[in-house]
Amino acid sequence: MTEQREQTAEDAMMTRIGQAVMLHHGGDREEAQGRFLVLWGEIGEDGDPLHRCTLAHYMADTQEDPSAELAWDLRALSAADELTDTRLHQHHQSLAVRGFYPSLHLNLAADYVKLGRPGAARSHLRRARGAVGSLGDDEYGNGIKTAIARLEREVGEGSEEE
Repeated sequence: MTEQREQTAEDAMMTRIGQAVMLHHGGDREEAQGRFLVLWGEIGEDGDPLHRCTLAHYMADTQEDPSAELAWDLRALSAADELTDTRLHQHHQSLAVRGFYPSLHLNLAADYVKLGRPGAARSHLRRARGAVGSLGDDEYGNGIKTAIARLEREVGEGSEEE
């Protein structure tokens, strides 16, 4: 009975995060950001890594300040490092933590480009590129691979490291 209540609470948090994501995708960035902050307060810095990773990943997208976006993307990466496939499978059986890394590193690379730090961007692009083997040959996986290639072109190859 306790396990069932915990699973329901976990599902409820993911549902609430998803609702805030839908607000953001619908154009209401400020409302989504406010809801994410409330949820972050409930989850806490040491809460469930799946919740922290998911929320931080989407919260980063609501930021106007590139430094704030970077901070949230770093939180998402840190939470992913704590996440296990066992925990992830409780949410959705088909997911694997290794599949998160191409997107997480791509986002960090983009943050560093915005902040004028091409060396750090290239470092995360290499990590993203190195992790693409975990992606499927589907719309999502191909989209991430395309975005990595686009950012690699933007940053350029052989440029001086910072």
